[in-house]
Amino acid sequence: MPDDGAVQLPYVYRVTKYDPADRDEHGYYTGGEDTVSDHGKVEASYLRAVAAFAEDSGVGHLTVREPQIPSLAHFGAEPVVDGFGLDGLFPDGPAGFHDGAEVPLETGLRLVRAMLRDNGAWCRLEVDGVFAVHVGWDQYLYISSGRPCEEALARTRRLGLFPERLDASPYAFEAEEEEQVAQRPGDDAFWADLRRAVATGRAGILEETYLEGASRWHHLTGDTIDSVRAALAPRARLAVWPPLSTDIDAVLRALPADGLVEGVWQDDDGAIRSAVVEEDEFPELTARIARARAAALLSVYAGERVPLCTAVMPDDDGVLRARWRTEPTPSDRDWALRRPRG
Repeated sequence: MPDDGAVQLPYVYRVTKYDPADRDEHGYYTGGEDTVSDHGKVEASYLRAVAAFAEDSGVGHLTVREPQIPSLAHFGAEPVVDGFGLDGLFPDGPAGFHDGAEVPLETGLRLVRAMLRDNGAWCRLEVDGVFAVHVGWDQYLYISSGRPCEEALARTRRLGLFPERLDASPYAFEAEEEEQVAQRPGDDAFWADLRRAVATGRAGILEETYLEGASRWHHLTGDTIDSVRAALAPRARLAVWPPLSTDIDAVLRALPADGLVEGVWQDDDGAIRSAVVEEDEFPELTARIARARAAALLSVYAGERVPLCTAVMPDDDGVLRARWRTEPTPSDRDWALRRPRG
């Protein structure tokens, strides 16, 4: 059963550099403060405020939830930097930036700094039922706690920032109301079904979304399924697709005249690669696919992109704690009807 750990905390504060006295009757800020980080004294005050609230809440570590990086577009106020602001933050490199990763407070503060700077990486930082930090647009910071944090409030004001009490963070995770289809976990039963689908030729590639905005592709054979499973990122979302086509000419003839499309192909080295492109990039995609062993074109539009089935990887103890979901396919709905009720 899923265990999403979403708990509404009683004390929520919006912490900003924007003086409430400079807001109009609709709550919009009309003062002169810039909406980007100064990379200096003010930014440091934000980080000290987070540290103060964490101390008052008894928190020394934070958990990364729903991490993401830019995919097709970046809407931050500052340009994306190499590594999306993650360089040097995790002992095992960017692979450590995954849902459920526990980081010391110091690393959490560095993640907050990267988000304040719009470096590209974003996530919720939380301790279930205890504490949460969410970074929004334009230097808006939201801190939630199970305690009133009176000392942290006083320290934050002394830093020149303005903490304001709210009912809830606008960036708090919200589960879908009245879920119609249970989320399938990537458990032993899923992998047994996948092995049969590969053996019968129905399935051939696996799409692993390890961060929101970032995917890897895996070639599936009877010999590679176990190694693919072992290498997946924690709590990754999975989508199973049919085998790539070796009829390269037919794949290229199916290229649309315009719009967006994702090309997926297998190079001579056996690796599966992909690219989402628009019409002005079709010539380069055509050249890559023309040299490939096998390929496919996938729609990027909602309602048209339908894999064979999907799943989300559970934790090592078998519990599905990831809160993000996959879009259910007909096969997923069939699984939900057949699954044992506990």
